[in-house]
Amino acid sequence: MIGRILAYVVEAFVVVLVARALLSWFPVRPGSVLVPINRSLAALTEPVLRPIRRILPMVRLGGMGIDLSIIIVILVAEIIVIPLLLR
Repeated sequence: MIGRILAYVVEAFVVVLVARALLSWFPVRPGSVLVPINRSLAALTEPVLRPIRRILPMVRLGGMGIDLSIIIVILVAEIIVIPLLLR
């Protein structure tokens, strides 16, 4: 029972991470409707992503950088969830 609840919480966090990643593709201008959403998503995810970014810097690809921290956190979260759901 507790395992399933924890799995649902982790999966909800993964959805928040994906939402933040998708929102990062669009410019958020000051005064936009997306500003409070962007701030909320950052406040929820940054405490988990920041330590990963310290260890794993952005990968430079041409003129842009790719942040792999979200991918790493999602992979670890899914690895945690699988055994919880198999109980």
